[in-house]
Amino acid sequence: MTEAVRTDWSIAEIREQFDTPLIQLVRRASEVHQQFHDPEVVHVNQLLSIKTGACPEDCGYCSQSVHNNTGVKPEPLMNVDEVVRTAKRAQANGVTRFCMGAAWRDVKDNAQFDRVVEIVRQVSSLGLETCVTLGMMNAAQAKRLDEAGLYAYNHNLDTSPEFYDSVITTRTYQDRLDTIAAVRETDITVCCGGIIGMGESDDDRVSFLHQLATLDPHPDSVPINVLSRVPGTPLENAPDVNADETIRMIAVARILMPASVVRIAAGRHLMSFSDQAMCFMAGANSIFTSERNMMLTATTPCADHASDRAMLATMGLRPRVLEPVD
Repeated sequence: MTEAVRTDWSIAEIREQFDTPLIQLVRRASEVHQQFHDPEVVHVNQLLSIKTGACPEDCGYCSQSVHNNTGVKPEPLMNVDEVVRTAKRAQANGVTRFCMGAAWRDVKDNAQFDRVVEIVRQVSSLGLETCVTLGMMNAAQAKRLDEAGLYAYNHNLDTSPEFYDSVITTRTYQDRLDTIAAVRETDITVCCGGIIGMGESDDDRVSFLHQLATLDPHPDSVPINVLSRVPGTPLENAPDVNADETIRMIAVARILMPASVVRIAAGRHLMSFSDQAMCFMAGANSIFTSERNMMLTATTPCADHASDRAMLATMGLRPRVLEPVD
């Protein structure tokens, strides 16, 4: 019997899943994964920072915040041709979703946003699934991106509502939900996940998963990030996250949101081959890869294309392939 896709999960139900012994939980998640996805296929994504640094937000984990002394130098918005060249190289390396991030608090209706819209139009024309993360956005701005061919908009909840103010004070939890609602007024899919390892409790992790699992519909993509500790941020001395904690989050996310793509995101470089294999067994079916061992900025490490291709081949997994554009 195929599992039903539910958006009415209770905290108690999620806690029951979360507290399941790990091997039993992974087996359950693997069964759900096989019902909804080809378990041998992995979505391969690349993330490019198209405008780096000088973000006015005070996110305690972020290397690009002006509030954090991380040494990241502000860079202007990249030009269209340079982004398109990078996207073409990514596509040649088997990437099917090209994600672009700008260190903005919110989208402004100005020449820079006009350039981003053109970037989206040209990258989408290559036949790539195009994703951006630009901060807060209203429905009219989302419509412009939709018309340009945007496939997905990333806007993470980061953590639970209860723990959120311990990490960020310049943007509310409701602000994040409002942006997701604006995207939902278009045909753009929602990419929404969060970060573990910021000092949150298990109750916070359950509450965060509850927030995601009760969105209707569920996010199309759910990235599970492990904190990348950056010197100069308030969280630079946060404790390590054990691999079993990441595997547990991925497995529960798979059970709660069976049709969603669950992504091993930031922090994967800290995981061994066997740790990553367990994540795939637990229902992860998406990764970030890179062309220069960095995912977003010089402070966010990521495996490169060649090593990821070798890893997937050794595991008997294969990258997802998109149909070519006519």
